[in-house]
Amino acid sequence: MASTLPSRRRFLALSALTALSVPLAAACGADDSDGDPAADGKVTFAWWNIATTEPGKSLFPQIASAFMAAHPNIGIETTSLENEAFKSKLTATTASGQLPDVFQTWGGGVLRQQVDAGLVEDLTDALGWSSELTPVSLQPYQVEGRTYAVPYDIGMVGFWYNKKLFARAGITAPPATWAAFLDVVRKLKAAGVTPIALAGKEKWPGHYYWAYLAMRVAGLPALQRAATTKDFTGPGFVRAGTHLKELVDLQPFQTAFLGAGYGSPGGQAATMGNGKAAMELMGQWAPSVQQDAGAGLGADLGFFPFPTVDGGVGRATEVFGGGGGFALRKGAPKEALDFLRFFVLDNQSKLLASNGYLPVVKGAERRLTDANKKVVADSLVKATGFQLFLDQAYPPAVGQEVNDSVADLIAGKKTPEQVTRSITEAAKGA
Repeated sequence: MASTLPSRRRFLALSALTALSVPLAAACGADDSDGDPAADGKVTFAWWNIATTEPGKSLFPQIASAFMAAHPNIGIETTSLENEAFKSKLTATTASGQLPDVFQTWGGGVLRQQVDAGLVEDLTDALGWSSELTPVSLQPYQVEGRTYAVPYDIGMVGFWYNKKLFARAGITAPPATWAAFLDVVRKLKAAGVTPIALAGKEKWPGHYYWAYLAMRVAGLPALQRAATTKDFTGPGFVRAGTHLKELVDLQPFQTAFLGAGYGSPGGQAATMGNGKAAMELMGQWAPSVQQDAGAGLGADLGFFPFPTVDGGVGRATEVFGGGGGFALRKGAPKEALDFLRFFVLDNQSKLLASNGYLPVVKGAERRLTDANKKVVADSLVKATGFQLFLDQAYPPAVGQEVNDSVADLIAGKKTPEQVTRSITEAAKGA
């Protein structure tokens, strides 16, 4: 998540990658774990994850303990950090040449920079069980046909909604178009219901709106071309911002949303989970974080894909999202990859049963019991296109500018045109 997570912001600056002064051969796992056998023959490696909310908060340690119980000669030193704290710490340890042996990654352009800097282990030849994983779950972690991380979760962003609040406003079905979505917002406001919960402080949740609108208006190929040409000033991207401004002008978000976090008390997930807002645009981890931060909605929670936009070339079957994976530092012990195989393959049922993750193992989607998760998994199976989170798909500086500029648009500090120019300037300077 922001995962669960879900979530993917302000990760590794290029300067951090190029400022390495410690030879990689000397770079050992963080927290003084070097993965080398100790005098007693025990191998210990460091594992950094972002499982600070349920179900991962309880499940991840259980899986690690089970692995160590089955392998007494292996020790795992676990560090669990909140999303933003994780990224800040990993940036610092990268600059000092002290990457942890196993660490959370969302793939994309961020992982590519790490790969280009020679920091990450190429797992392609060692990952003999990759054929058991779904291609869409592996895609974010592949660079020029080589695989550099193991996925444990995959999904998509969409609207999670409160059925009871929709009914209160007289809304009988989720909207399929952007115009209908804006009408839903108006009806909710008229019924005295806050339409949308948003974590304005953390910025990354806001970029989901602009990214999806760009996909729906300009089409998925336009985002891919822009990444290559480093030009986001096309009319489709401006229109995406214009449509987002249409939403912002309706004042759909909760009071003080600009200072709200995502999983923090009183933040986006808690507002949604406590029934204080009717919708949130979030990834597959949303229900578990809603329940962890608030009361949870149970049977009142529903899900619908991001609407299409009239006149746009993007299709409803083109999805935006990502998941979570783990990469290994260059030279990490082979036992670390053994642990990831155990984590993903041997514990897929536990991951799915926790209701916090979606399957990465082929055929495992049949084990899903939650109706909303089935909708998400089915949408992924039928997807005709997939776009990774923009703040991970693009180089870090570009992804951060997407987050910052879209946040400024939502806050009324930038126009749609200024957003596209700022992102283009960041792309050309990356």
